[in-house]
Amino acid sequence: MTWVAAVARLRARRESGVLVTVATVRGHAPRDAGAKLVVGQTETWGSIGGGNVEAVAIDRAREMIATAGPQPELIDFALNDKVVNRHGVQCCGGTVLVLLEPLPVVQAVAIFGVGHVGLELARILARQDLDLHLIDTRAGMLTKDRLDVLADAVAQVRVHHTPLLPEEVLEELPHGTHVLIMTHDHAEDAALCDAALRTSRLGTVGLIGSAAKWVRFRKRLVTEGGHDDATIDRIKTPIGLGDITSKEPATIAVSVAADLLRTFEAEGD
Repeated sequence: MTWVAAVARLRARRESGVLVTVATVRGHAPRDAGAKLVVGQTETWGSIGGGNVEAVAIDRAREMIATAGPQPELIDFALNDKVVNRHGVQCCGGTVLVLLEPLPVVQAVAIFGVGHVGLELARILARQDLDLHLIDTRAGMLTKDRLDVLADAVAQVRVHHTPLLPEEVLEELPHGTHVLIMTHDHAEDAALCDAALRTSRLGTVGLIGSAAKWVRFRKRLVTEGGHDDATIDRIKTPIGLGDITSKEPATIAVSVAADLLRTFEAEGD
């Protein structure tokens, strides 16, 4: 498996890892500059030459995986028999500089309702390195022509057309997905709120709408859904930055995206 495929596998599994690269070589070494090794929690792919260099790099990579917010690191190795090594002697005669780059689990966001605001929000979030799920009951909102504005997305965009029960998608979302509910139908919004509160593995849950809408929803979540106040408080509404009050779709989207990115940063601290 190539290192690119290994990185993609870790991302698909939503597992953190470390990309190890031979940055520079002076003299003789087992591998040339550019050789790569991908280290996961329990597996490795590729090689930077074996021996002490690779073993130490794997040990340090696994320590980084277990650390919150690790930063890239450089490790310098002298390959001679005068150096005391942790995993045996390598006496090729050269020196090797190895770069370790963390591969964190990317954020995941699900937008339920890809109308005017939803599409504007998707355009902004698509510029981020995250997994972006777009869900709508209306096929017309998810046509190729309409979503062509996301063609150059940095994010990995996944489209879900759910004509009957969009809340079923909640069970398919990755652990920790941040959910934003903004469909065209208040009944659909209410059903999604109820289902989201029953799905404990989600990240934050946000609902677009007015204070009056939330009063009705909150009452329904208590009387019909049987949720207590602490559970209902998982839902944030209104969403976005409180001091931005414009009702323009693009402005609302910027506000919501900024608030969400602030949440991402807080989670990384």
